[in-house]
Amino acid sequence: MKPELREQILTILAEIPPGRVTSYGRIAAMTDGATPRLVARALRDLPAGHGLPWFRVITASRKLADHGGAEEQRRRLVAEGVLFDPHGRVAKDRLWP
Repeated sequence: MKPELREQILTILAEIPPGRVTSYGRIAAMTDGATPRLVARALRDLPAGHGLPWFRVITASRKLADHGGAEEQRRRLVAEGVLFDPHGRVAKDRLWP
């Protein structure tokens, strides 16, 4: 991945406000050529202790992606007031931007 593209993804990630979520695709659309998969890769490659709100990124279906940190992601989002419906989806009014 080009460093400039990675920087765009991380800059957008840093801007997601507490209590809000966005999708891999929405982040990709805000960049100069990233795809949702590249966004996921950039998040997966974050170094330990980075402090970026990776947990505020969800799938286009408003669900958590299937990954090893999904339970921690759910806990962090709930702590910020993000609730999930019985099907595991986040309410549309929590989407950013």
